[in-house]
Amino acid sequence: MRPAAIVGILLIILGVVGLAFGGFSFKHKEKVVDLGPIEATADKKESVPIPPILGGLAIVGGIVLLATSARRA
Repeated sequence: MRPAAIVGILLIILGVVGLAFGGFSFKHKEKVVDLGPIEATADKKESVPIPPILGGLAIVGGIVLLATSARRA
């Protein structure tokens, strides 16, 4: 299988996942209070939205890569 076809398939998968979930979220620890040996932390949840247009462009780009790699073979 050609590398362009593999990248095309990955782009299609990433585009579908991006459209299905609309983004991803993660947690990280944030220091709230630091008084010498005593520390207080809190878990903070961050979310990163993925615009639907980006997911659609990834799908279209993957289809184009698959079509061009199939045409050259």
